[in-house]
Amino acid sequence: MAKEHGEKVVATNRKARHDYLIESTFEAGMVLTGSEVKSLRMGRASLVDGYAFIENGEAWLDAVHIPEFFQSSWNNHSPRRKRKLLLHKEQILKIHNKTKEGGYTIVPLRIYFLDGRAKVEIAIAKGKKEYDKRQTLRERQDKREADRAVSTRRNLGE
Repeated sequence: MAKEHGEKVVATNRKARHDYLIESTFEAGMVLTGSEVKSLRMGRASLVDGYAFIENGEAWLDAVHIPEFFQSSWNNHSPRRKRKLLLHKEQILKIHNKTKEGGYTIVPLRIYFLDGRAKVEIAIAKGKKEYDKRQTLRERQDKREADRAVSTRRNLGE
């Protein structure tokens, strides 16, 4: 089998960027079973309810849905099981100290394959208030309208 190169995104958590203010991001490996890897290679995963936490000096990813691989044997994996994240000790300590401050959580942003290895991008994030969400949507809409006005102005000038 040929060695894979580049990045292939499997799942993204678009709602996380809407609901949280992202402070910093980290790339982590995941400890997976064979059937989970095969299911991910088919592009099947959901990060909607997923979260990460630090327990006993180890990082864990929980509630991420990776469906069963039906061509697998009878001892298939559990779709929403706890999965260990592979991070450096300094990164785990940094994340743990930040989440102990209060108001911060660890959110998975996307699952992808990098050169054939399954990775997850996690972020230290702070929850947005309702008025922050509306402000963000308003800014995005204003920018879209301004870009549209500039493009129509350019098209009329040519």
